[in-house]
Amino acid sequence: MKGIDNHKSKFLLTHREREVFELLVQDKTTRDIAGQLFISEKTVRNHISNVMQKLNVKGRSQAVVELIKLGELII
Repeated sequence: MKGIDNHKSKFLLTHREREVFELLVQDKTTRDIAGQLFISEKTVRNHISNVMQKLNVKGRSQAVVELIKLGELII
């Protein structure tokens, strides 16, 4: 059980959050991302907002910069 918890804590982003941000850095709009991932635009915005809260940043751009610094996102 402890090994599973350690494995989960290695990753800051969920799989879906990572997918959203990988598309975001490709200059995709919220609508584009929603269509490509078959989710609503509101869900895309929720994923972005959740990541911004995790990182304690105020904007998408800041979130991207922090994710790159942390090695969570590669552009």
